[in-house]
Amino acid sequence: MPRTALIVVVPEAEPAVGELRLAHDWSAALGVPAHITILFPFADPAEIDEAAIAEVVASVPAFDFELDRVERFDDGLVWLRAEPSEPFVALTTAVWRRFPDYPPYEGVHDVLIPHLTVSAVPVELDIELPIGTSAREVTLIEEAADGRWSVRRVFPLSPSGA
Repeated sequence: MPRTALIVVVPEAEPAVGELRLAHDWSAALGVPAHITILFPFADPAEIDEAAIAEVVASVPAFDFELDRVERFDDGLVWLRAEPSEPFVALTTAVWRRFPDYPPYEGVHDVLIPHLTVSAVPVELDIELPIGTSAREVTLIEEAADGRWSVRRVFPLSPSGA
């Protein structure tokens, strides 16, 4: 079954991490841009209520953030920390409340850590940080039968934020 995800795309990170992601993050090679995950896995493509997504996303103010530090999870995954992280947690929580059947990362993590994955294996990063940017929209991406991902729809956050 094709999968879907809700993400915040971070194009400002591509110059710094794009090549590493292509080499070490399976999703980059399949068309997933540099991003911070809001919900994955998400709903079956045929069952997605786009109006409900638009409503909940529009209730959250847009915000500025930066990718300010390289971190590593215990399994070796290398990622960039999003700071402040609280707006991402609030956004994820709001979407999850509206779609309780789809907990973040299938509920396997007790704490939400908003991050941009760079590599699934330990690598050394020599990049200039921080990378400043803003979250203005949430993107629904969908996996095709061939495994490639593409944008299905973009949902704007409330402009009353950042």
